[in-house]
Amino acid sequence: MPIYDISVAISPETTPTYPGDPAIEIVSWAAIARGDAANVTLLRLGAHTATHLDAPAHFIERAPQVSALPLEFLIGEARVVEPGDEVQAIDASHVAAHVPRGTTRVLFKTRNSNFWQGDGKTFREDFTHLTPGGARALNERGVRLVGIDYLSIEKFKSETFETHTTLLSAGVVIVEGLDLSEVSAGVYELICLPLKIAAGSGDGAPARVVLRTFD
Repeated sequence: MPIYDISVAISPETTPTYPGDPAIEIVSWAAIARGDAANVTLLRLGAHTATHLDAPAHFIERAPQVSALPLEFLIGEARVVEPGDEVQAIDASHVAAHVPRGTTRVLFKTRNSNFWQGDGKTFREDFTHLTPGGARALNERGVRLVGIDYLSIEKFKSETFETHTTLLSAGVVIVEGLDLSEVSAGVYELICLPLKIAAGSGDGAPARVVLRTFD
């Protein structure tokens, strides 16, 4: 049963961060080489670093936090769809064409997955995104989790964040920062587990996300 790791590795040298988010810092807190009993690493990074989940609390005050996300949304059958490399805005027509009614979890594989190759450290402002109309179409189909292969599902420099609020207000889990470059369109089992952060605003958390086939 093949297992695909669709998470992005976290490194200050190679991982881009969304403009305005905290920089990634990974430093040695204790080291055997310095005479300490064990190696201990200190991590400093934002909740929306690399592959991560957005909880409703990300954009909605007093909404459910990441530690309260239902596990049944995060584990189960997921459909990977490919709108095409020419698509830069996934709208309701793309949802109608690629997401059958009754789909619970959908991951959009776009041209973004190519951005992780080569000089992935440079943030790309021209990433393919989901439009508010596409978000409403997913809600109408009863989707409970939607993922995309870059650091935001929203158009860069959006002023209204309508895609996020449309999904999150309906209780849809958003997974961002996926790398689907090695995965073909089709149906898989998704296992998506964020850090169980129970402090702060609970807006989101980094996650390890994998797909595996059913055969």
